[in-house]
Amino acid sequence: MSIFASLDAAPNDPIFHLTDLFNQDTDPRKVNLGVGVYQDDNGRVPLLKSVEKVQKQMADDPDPWTYLPMRGWEPFNEAAQELVFGADSEPVASGRVATIQSLSGTGALLLGADLYRHQIDSDAPMIASDPTWANHHSLFRYAGYRTGSYRYYDADAQDIDVEGMFADIRAAEPGTVVLLHACCHNPTGYDLGPEHWGPLAELLAERGLMPFIDLAYEGFSRGLVEDAGMVRAFAAAGLSFFVASSFSKNMAMYGGRTGAIHAVCADADEAARVKSQLARTVRSLYSNAPFQGATIAATILTDPDLRAGWEEEVTTMRTRITDMRAALLAALVAAGVEDMGFITRQAGMFSFSGLSRDEMIRLREEYHVYGLDTGRICMAALNSRNVEYVASAIAAVHRG
Repeated sequence: MSIFASLDAAPNDPIFHLTDLFNQDTDPRKVNLGVGVYQDDNGRVPLLKSVEKVQKQMADDPDPWTYLPMRGWEPFNEAAQELVFGADSEPVASGRVATIQSLSGTGALLLGADLYRHQIDSDAPMIASDPTWANHHSLFRYAGYRTGSYRYYDADAQDIDVEGMFADIRAAEPGTVVLLHACCHNPTGYDLGPEHWGPLAELLAERGLMPFIDLAYEGFSRGLVEDAGMVRAFAAAGLSFFVASSFSKNMAMYGGRTGAIHAVCADADEAARVKSQLARTVRSLYSNAPFQGATIAATILTDPDLRAGWEEEVTTMRTRITDMRAALLAALVAAGVEDMGFITRQAGMFSFSGLSRDEMIRLREEYHVYGLDTGRICMAALNSRNVEYVASAIAAVHRG
């Protein structure tokens, strides 16, 4: 008998399974609003001009693909740190941020989770917003955590339950990892505002909790600087915490797996020790990080002309998503749907549409519009050719 005979098949990932169903669908009207990637108005994942220029430079003057250090490519680490915290910020200037390259934002989350559990608090639980990106719970459980939730989305108010959120965080046991979305909350699209960051930082410090900020969509809500506002506010408040940052979305390098884990520490000596432990964690998990994506990102971030061009491209992507929100709302109103005005109050790639599971199934089976059963749809997958069809399909299934 095979030693693998006792294994059951793993359940399908809901997002990737949805994409499989979409790919098998032969209806020409089909629209995939499930997958979380930015698409242009032609329905394609773009190759950013800034990225393309660096790729051509690398092809014209190739370097051997040697192993990077365990901490990753240092020019990338420095550039990523400055993007998140600000080049002239006190945490960067004082050297109290430990940054190493990771396998995109997901890898950054796992590195921080692993370090905290095995080196700091072996019994700490993790709590995340209800709802949150499903993989948050999966990867923290894989790292050995007990996971739970704090209140976040208020379906009746179509907004954040701030009072419930703060109450649940206040009730968490000391040492608990509190996972927070910096911007473009996935899946709801509802973000905490600047007026919440200070009181939240005070609460986290008072209760002895460990903040872990997921910054996956920097630049897709209000701007590159603005979207790092929570991170900078927590650093200014003197908190110690983790940040997971990613270049998958804002450089459209999804397959490049390019990201960083940042640990904000008390001083430079502490940061050096934390960085050494993060590097050792990398060595234990996957040895070292990939070369190409970090090289592209660092080159763009440190070359003034490339940086300016990239920032314009980020603005273009952010503006298109905002425009698609407005276009969908206008088309919904024209189709007779009067109760979805909240769509334009949300931010980022995703919207909690308020549609029920049964309505999402009808969208998929009758109209070939694919979104998650939770009601999450990807605004970045809408374009000028499909937005009216999507609106008409929602109008046909929505009970109001």
